Amino acid sequence: MNLSPLNRRRWRNFRRNRRAFWSLVIFAALFLMSLLAEVIANDKPILVKYRGEYFVPAYRFYPETTFDGDFRTEANYKDPVVQCLIATGRIEACLDEPEATAAAVAAGTLTQGVRRGWAIWPPIRYDYRTINDVGTAPSAPDRNHWLGTDDTTRDVAARVIYGFRLSILFTLIVTAISSVLGIAAGAVQGYFGGRTDLVFQRLLEIWGSTPSLYVIIILFAILGRSFWLLVFVSILFGWPALVGVVRAEFLRARNLEYVRAARALGVRDRTIMFRHILPNAMVATLTMLPFVVAGTISSLAALDYLGYGLPASAPSLGELALQAKQNLQAPWLGFTAFFTFAIMLSLLVFIFEGIRDAFDPRKTFR
Repeated sequence: MNLSPLNRRRWRNFRRNRRAFWSLVIFAALFLMSLLAEVIANDKPILVKYRGEYFVPAYRFYPETTFDGDFRTEANYKDPVVQCLIATGRIEACLDEPEATAAAVAAGTLTQGVRRGWAIWPPIRYDYRTINDVGTAPSAPDRNHWLGTDDTTRDVAARVIYGFRLSILFTLIVTAISSVLGIAAGAVQGYFGGRTDLVFQRLLEIWGSTPSLYVIIILFAILGRSFWLLVFVSILFGWPALVGVVRAEFLRARNLEYVRAARALGVRDRTIMFRHILPNAMVATLTMLPFVVAGTISSLAALDYLGYGLPASAPSLGELALQAKQNLQAPWLGFTAFFTFAIMLSLLVFIFEGIRDAFDPRKTFR
């Protein structure tokens, strides 16, 4: 991809900011791992070979009859009988002692002709919804549950991986759409000024005084809790965050010489706003983005903590913090929630600080 000289200079400035650059590398690695959560933490195998055919249970539905079982429901791959069926392909060999038979086939102590297939499991053999038989709940970390289990015996490590992905996707969607709306509204206010600015300001004052929590409670009571409804409500109340900064920059730049010259030459208002003034206003806008990102993540966690966020079955980091408060005898829940939020927010703030400095022509890095 060919970059303009200006963008190449910005990328060089960003790379020279070591804290921002390495934060981007670490965050990209963590986010990529979370996007592959199904192959890292799952109660289904990643890949199964059975009678010469390959299956991907982590991403597709396969009934038990696919592996010569009796039921048309989805195969329970942790069931010793299903594991024995995959290994031997013989139902009669799996009726008495399926665990011993599957283990013997895997160890190679049975004849090679008996072996019909194998399965590759993820490192964490639990989904974020998997209910485990661990006795007491929450249970402390051990070799099976690296970060322990919560008060419903679900694996905390799996819920953190899936919850990290959900939080980042939610934040990226809300921040991107809110920023576009906020920048457009602030640009219109600041550029045209006068009555347009006055009307917009009064509308923003009315909108800003609306109790967002009450609106969320009412909408969830009517429509039910869902991810996309929460995204919509967050955008609805989040877009004014950048309006004030962009408006101030456009009010300052609208009377500068190059803007007045462009108007005199007959350049369209839209071109002047978004091609000439907006790039000069990006430094102030990017200064606010770390606060918008951190606020979006915090608001999602706070809503989940209060019980008005994502559905109860969703992997929620805020719900993990709530469980930490309700189970003070299980400190691993509190430590996990704290370090997850601290690392995630710190990396994002460092990245956006680097982007802000890269767009600032007054700053250079040696």
